[in-house]
Amino acid sequence: MSMFPSDEWIKAYRVAINESQTYRKAAEKWEGDLYFVVSEGHGVPKDVYLYVDLWHGECRDAFEANDPNVKSPEFEIRAPLPIWRKVIEARLDPIRGMMTRQLRLKGNMVKIMRFPRAATELVKCCTFVETEWPE
Repeated sequence: MSMFPSDEWIKAYRVAINESQTYRKAAEKWEGDLYFVVSEGHGVPKDVYLYVDLWHGECRDAFEANDPNVKSPEFEIRAPLPIWRKVIEARLDPIRGMMTRQLRLKGNMVKIMRFPRAATELVKCCTFVETEWPE
């Protein structure tokens, strides 16, 4: 079981992504990297940046960035822990979360909207990671 958000969790997520044939097919034309940012707040003493590099249905890299300037990803998706929990537990669709501004997106929303199935499958991969939550 991995604590969210952490380097251990994002690395387990990378494995789940790379083992998913459904994600691989849905994202075969997707190119882009991103930060999942968990905002400082309940159970999270400071902003946490989880980096993911997605390329044609594969996760090429994933890690917790101790310095947010270590990468300049194409996208940044930011939310507090309770919203991320809803996403990871598949109780909030990520596209709907962005449209309702529960998830704050920096980057080209049009590009994301061209690949809704890939976004859905990416979130589904979260459900395969046994996740612990901070108190």
